[in-house]
Amino acid sequence: MTQYWTARASEVGALDPDCITQAAKLLREGETVAFPTETVYGLGADATNTKAVDQIYKAKGRPSDNPLIVHIADIRQLNDLVAASAITSSHRRLMEAFWPGPLTIVFPVKEGVLSPLVTAGLSTVGIRIPDHPVALELLKEAGCPVAAPSANSSGRPSPTLAVHVREDLEGKIGGLLDGGPTGVGVESTVIQMVDDNELYILRPGGITAESLRAALPGKVVHEPQKETLHESEAPRAPGMKYTHYAPQGAMQIVMGDTPQAVAAWIQQDLDAAKLQGMRTGVLTYEEHAAWYQADLVIACGSLSRPETIARELYGALRRFDTEGITYMNAEACPEEGLGQAIMNRMYKAAGHSLVQV
Repeated sequence: MTQYWTARASEVGALDPDCITQAAKLLREGETVAFPTETVYGLGADATNTKAVDQIYKAKGRPSDNPLIVHIADIRQLNDLVAASAITSSHRRLMEAFWPGPLTIVFPVKEGVLSPLVTAGLSTVGIRIPDHPVALELLKEAGCPVAAPSANSSGRPSPTLAVHVREDLEGKIGGLLDGGPTGVGVESTVIQMVDDNELYILRPGGITAESLRAALPGKVVHEPQKETLHESEAPRAPGMKYTHYAPQGAMQIVMGDTPQAVAAWIQQDLDAAKLQGMRTGVLTYEEHAAWYQADLVIACGSLSRPETIARELYGALRRFDTEGITYMNAEACPEEGLGQAIMNRMYKAAGHSLVQV
């Protein structure tokens, strides 16, 4: 049976210590606890306890070769997980710039300190400090590194509200801290440094490539490729290999030379789908919502403010399921800045189904 607590900050900025204490106790006892971060809700377990980490995989139905990110509350905990010699000057600059925050850094892991289920057989581990008061208090109180992927059934849209966690995992996890809506809305950026000179973005997220370049002037920043991994390849970071974030109905992304051309194609395609008895939906933006007629038109933020698109994306994908939409078209957005992470999630949600008009 899942325990629930409301852990929202009061008007004076204090959190209810009782719910944090109870949730941290569950983590120390080897249970799983879902909690809010600044990106999405995470499903946490003691990263040193293999039995506890296994409960994450079972609750989510997550493939065992998909590694987990470890969350810590204090940069000093890094020394327990990573050899000091592996932490370079570039790592330190990134941590100073973006921790706490939505940046996961992949390090060589100290042998034997974490459950092998966390690293999925790799010699590295992704680590971050979340920028959320509930998450930080929980991590401090638990006193252990916490492995925490998104708190959803594997493949489903990530949860940005506690109710999303309940929809997917009620009865499958030990506890849930309701901290209200998350802020960024898409997961952390995952990066790996090579020879302290080259930075590879393994997964785009809340920290943009432009921000990383600004923090590491003179270093080479490699942006992620759109290609998916072959079946035999092991993903170096979460979300690199499998279809994720998908609604239950069929979805495709549409892009073209002009918004008007895209809208005309989408409307014609939706009309044809409607004649075939499908319940139709379109994922668009505030600037274009009036152009469409469908069973459900969702204006997912504004193109002039990409952060609003990121914040609303997963909730929009879940709403298509709630409304019983079986066929969807989604407008592409510019793949610049935060748009890179947004489109990464949309490609995965659509199973990389793309129409160019």
